[in-house]
Amino acid sequence: MSSVSPIQIPSRLPLLLTHEGVLLPGSTMRTSVDSARNLQLVRSRLLKGTSLQSTILGVIPNTPDPASDAQDLPPLHRIGTAALAVQVVGSNWPKPHYTLLITGLCRFQIVQVLKEKPYPVAEVEQLDRLEDFPNTCKTREELGELSEQFYKYAVQLVEMLDMSVPAVAKLRRLLDSLPREALPDILTSIIRTSNKEKLQILDAVSLEERFKMTIPLLVRQIEGLKLLQKTRKHKQDDDKRVIAIRPIRRITHIPGTLEDEDEDEDNDDIVMLEKKIRTSNMPEQAHKVCVKEIKRLKKMPQSMPEYALTRNYLELMVELPWNKSTTDRLDIRAARILLDNDHYAMEKLKKRVLEYLAVRQLKNNLKGPILCFVGPPGVGKTSVGRSVAKTLGREFHRIALGGVCDQSDIRGHRRTYVGSMPGRIINGLKTVGVNNPVFLLDEVDKLGKSLQGDPAAALLEVLDPEQNHNFTDHYLNVAFDLSQVLFIATANTTATIPPALLDRMEVIQVPGYTQEEKIEIAHRHLIPKQLEQHGLTPQQIQIPQVTTLDIITRYTREAGVRSLDRKFGAICRAVAVKVAEGQHKDAKLDRTDGPEGEGFREQIVDDAKPESLSDTTDLSLPPEMPILIDFHALKDILGPPMYEMEVSERLNQPGVAIGLAWTPLGGQIMFVEASRMDGEGQLTLTGQLGNVMKESAHLAISWLRSNAKKYHLTTASGSFDLLDNTDIHLHFPAGAVTKDGPSAGVTIVTCLASLFSGRLVRSDVAMTGEITLRGLVLPVGGIKDKVLAAHRAGLKRVIIPQRNEKDLEEIPGNVRQDLTFVTASCLDEVLNAAFDGGFSVKTRPGLLSSSKL
Repeated sequence: MSSVSPIQIPSRLPLLLTHEGVLLPGSTMRTSVDSARNLQLVRSRLLKGTSLQSTILGVIPNTPDPASDAQDLPPLHRIGTAALAVQVVGSNWPKPHYTLLITGLCRFQIVQVLKEKPYPVAEVEQLDRLEDFPNTCKTREELGELSEQFYKYAVQLVEMLDMSVPAVAKLRRLLDSLPREALPDILTSIIRTSNKEKLQILDAVSLEERFKMTIPLLVRQIEGLKLLQKTRKHKQDDDKRVIAIRPIRRITHIPGTLEDEDEDEDNDDIVMLEKKIRTSNMPEQAHKVCVKEIKRLKKMPQSMPEYALTRNYLELMVELPWNKSTTDRLDIRAARILLDNDHYAMEKLKKRVLEYLAVRQLKNNLKGPILCFVGPPGVGKTSVGRSVAKTLGREFHRIALGGVCDQSDIRGHRRTYVGSMPGRIINGLKTVGVNNPVFLLDEVDKLGKSLQGDPAAALLEVLDPEQNHNFTDHYLNVAFDLSQVLFIATANTTATIPPALLDRMEVIQVPGYTQEEKIEIAHRHLIPKQLEQHGLTPQQIQIPQVTTLDIITRYTREAGVRSLDRKFGAICRAVAVKVAEGQHKDAKLDRTDGPEGEGFREQIVDDAKPESLSDTTDLSLPPEMPILIDFHALKDILGPPMYEMEVSERLNQPGVAIGLAWTPLGGQIMFVEASRMDGEGQLTLTGQLGNVMKESAHLAISWLRSNAKKYHLTTASGSFDLLDNTDIHLHFPAGAVTKDGPSAGVTIVTCLASLFSGRLVRSDVAMTGEITLRGLVLPVGGIKDKVLAAHRAGLKRVIIPQRNEKDLEEIPGNVRQDLTFVTASCLDEVLNAAFDGGFSVKTRPGLLSSSKL
């Protein structure tokens, strides 16, 4: 027998799929919404709707895995509960979700599912409703003894509780005021029942069947209360009130609490967690902390916020690889071959990795070294770290430190803070699952500093081989051994790395590539990679080495190969357009095809084709394949050359010299220009110079003034005082670039000596070195990068300090063959090498008169 309601719910209802519990008419339930369909339902209907109809939902219980975002709709329960959304609370932690407070109105039956996305909507048939039930007398007439028996047990259950409790007193009043038809659903939601039993009550559409199924549940609850009161009857009177309250807490449905089955599942999870702690091989100290926390977790109510924090902490402790490690692959020959295949050049890095493998093979418990690859961008520092991990057979994890300004990112947050989490080191170990991975700390020179602490200082313990075996993360608050981790840091410069942190790392310089190395890298790695990314084959495009050299010298000026890689990508995109057009029309790709086809010439000379292509060319390809990329094609695709050789043009008058500078982007040539005019003896410096270079300029002019008579350097008026009625202007071109460093002293002296002597500096010479007031030449750094910059610019002679002669061993042999090196210990030797025929007044006294401009 079912009730008929004069007020109808909408015939179409959006469906909320739940698995946390069963909502019965007349009861209230708090449910979490985190699946894609349910989230879309809340955002579209509850948050945007304004009418009462938009807040009525159809709650479908017992939906299998509603949180999954599967494409197909899971099987739905036939009977559901129409519910009114009373409250919506949203949160973004730990992931976006909503919490709904819903109140059941009546049962309904799904007739047909109208749509499944973005949330399910169904046509429904109303089965009953809480309001406007028949009066109590009529109910008694219809159900007779069954209704009276149910009412008697309900009153007995309530009277066994303490009536002084407000919730119990309110429940007693509800028994008398509510219709009997509503009581089975309400009492079933209050007493302790499982989800399966509630589902059976929900499916009982007939009132008679509903009463018959609910009465045994009431009897079971009454017997349980009797047994509880019997076992605790020896308690004092004060305890009786507590005993009376506890059953109501256990049998009353409090919004947000989990049901019996969920509690059992949660208890099973805690048991499994405790078992994992016992079987884990974590150190004794960590094991003690976990045992203590699991005991606290058992005594802690699940509704406490600390419950989830403690459980997450224990799960992290169990998942950390305390003693799990991978076995190193210690085949030196195989490692050498693998490194050579992955990277061309980089001999220093390869040598250091092979040394580590050799020592590891002889001594198994070697602590992981702390390597720091320092070099300009684009030379392959990060990819070398990945190759090292592949060579060793270890897990690889990259931690990007650029812009990190919070020390908690490294050491974690203390668990007393809301939203606390472990640092990146512990998170990385959890991700890789072993305690001996290769950690790449990328861009360690770009760490920031803020009010949240200094992350570079937090790295001191991580990157100290003598301390990191006892690294303590603030979140774990337990020591973790990092001594087996191979840390590799990368940086563009060591200038911004704190000295204490730099002292803990073994710095390995990764200089820029020579032109020959770039050509090899291009044809071994870059061009095949770009062809694969753009869907081209060697039978469709051919880039000779001469073209590659043109790209390197005329379109890129860098230490690495990133810009070179992008240029190849631009070429491949232009060729891909022509190949795609050729597949649809039989058009020749020659320079007469229009502006888009300019630069692509049909390769018709047999000797220009590789022998491997002449016999194996696919006949299905258009006849103009492969497309040859020559200088004309480069000009059409990449535009006019960006860089030209301007050295000889810039040195066609006195007062100009070429210096060598080091930047984080690699070595560069640097022009120094000087001029003089009538004035009051002032020295003007322009070109965004730092303090060190300003001091070098003052040193240079002072040395020249003190040695003016020796070299017969005079002003326009014939005075040996170089600043007598003369102003000097020193300029360093590219004024928008800040320049500083102790390597321009000899260049400034040579430039000023050329100005006052009227002699031209050799157009093929560059120099570097710092000076003293006595004319000594001091050593500088970055010799290899500077020499490579001179070689790229086409210079032939390089003047370096004598104490830097040892650095020439790092320069490749082919570069040393193309250049002439002059080592100087004093400025006399520098000037003699910078000018044709030397810089001796005795041999060329007549040149002094040419100092007038």
